[in-house]
Amino acid sequence: DPVAYFTESRAVPGRKDITALHNGVRYLFSSVENRDLFDRHPKMYLPAYGGYCAWAASQGYIAGVDPEAWTVLNGRLFLNFSRGVRRRFQNDLEANIAAADRNWPRLRSEI
Repeated sequence: DPVAYFTESRAVPGRKDITALHNGVRYLFSSVENRDLFDRHPKMYLPAYGGYCAWAASQGYIAGVDPEAWTVLNGRLFLNFSRGVRRRFQNDLEANIAAADRNWPRLRSEI
């Protein structure tokens, strides 16, 4: 549930019966209220870099994520491959985010 990172400050599994489709991606939510928040403001809740690992994006490649390895900063949700990778990402958040933002247009085109 991408909204729960913001409203509950934790990873919460979504339910298969409470979903929303955005840009061809199906998102699961833990509650109808969270789904409705997402439907009203999807850009506010979408994970950065298409939900792929933010550290990997900063390094110029794509990797999956562990939903428990996350960071919210300045209203953006960043997911990471693992908690260890999250620590690396958080070591220099501003530089890593800037690098990932630069790399993302190319990486997105490769997916």
